[in-house]
Amino acid sequence: MNVSQETDEFILDAISSQASDIHFCPFGDNVIVYYRIHGQRIQKQTLPLSKYQPLLSYLKFTSGMDIGEILVPQNGVSFLKQNETSYALRLSTLPIQSTESLAIRILPQRQVPKLNELFLYPNQLKHIKSWMNHRSGLILFTGPTGSGKTTTLYALLQSLLAERSVQTITLEDPIENQLKDILQVQVNEKAGIDYNAGLKAALRHDPDILMVGEIRDASTAQFAIRAAQTGHLVLSSLHAKDAFGTLSRMLEMGVTKSDLQQTLVAVASQQLLPLLHDDLGTLPHSRAAVLELLDNEHLKNAFKGFSPYEDESYSSFHRLRRKAYALGFVSKQII
Repeated sequence: MNVSQETDEFILDAISSQASDIHFCPFGDNVIVYYRIHGQRIQKQTLPLSKYQPLLSYLKFTSGMDIGEILVPQNGVSFLKQNETSYALRLSTLPIQSTESLAIRILPQRQVPKLNELFLYPNQLKHIKSWMNHRSGLILFTGPTGSGKTTTLYALLQSLLAERSVQTITLEDPIENQLKDILQVQVNEKAGIDYNAGLKAALRHDPDILMVGEIRDASTAQFAIRAAQTGHLVLSSLHAKDAFGTLSRMLEMGVTKSDLQQTLVAVASQQLLPLLHDDLGTLPHSRAAVLELLDNEHLKNAFKGFSPYEDESYSSFHRLRRKAYALGFVSKQII
């Protein structure tokens, strides 16, 4: 079996295991392979380093990375098709000792779920849809890696487009899924298309809504604020522990408090809960999202330094999980 076939076997096994990520972690002469399945990191097998190196080189080559460069982190994208479903593979390397670790995010290129299939509580769906009536400002979706932020953004945009005609443009790095009736721009700094260049081009297309794939650093945070200040509605995602902590994360990235107060419409922080069952049959997946929602008076008070968690009426993650347990959706371990 050649390296191409071995690589495909790895990826296809991960797909059949419903893994969202594969981690190759070198330690000494061996490489431990982990799958992330429904949010849990599970050890799958151990490879000798001698078998891992050609696999790593092949994956770097097919995803557009520099095979000869092992001293700096790299990112790449490749594609795979299996049983009529296409998968985008987002790869990332990290230099360690004399080799590199490798992480692969598996992104099925299938139809985005409907918005009402994603959330455990329908009233939260209605709440976030009401934010889309704003003509301008910034709406942030936050949570850890794998919590479904991008899927929620995609589903929200598609739900909106089904109700009214709006010119929608996304700036993504990378594009995780192909969407109908939405102009998607692949940010590619090597080709000279960074977020700022993408924004200038997007604004010439008369957009109603801009989506910035993910705020990862200070420059992207400033970019999202500037985009919101152009008089457009901007949606983006960010890694943050909870809704209240999102404000601190943005401030840590160099956004001024006054700019954030003027542009931020709302924050939705997202967690995925593993479901026991769903007698109503409304949730076809094994996990469903719950959201901490920060807007209106709670948002104003948060800027004054008052935590919403001190308000007993606020639907925090803790209260949402307790409610899910009381309704029989999740096990007691989730509380």
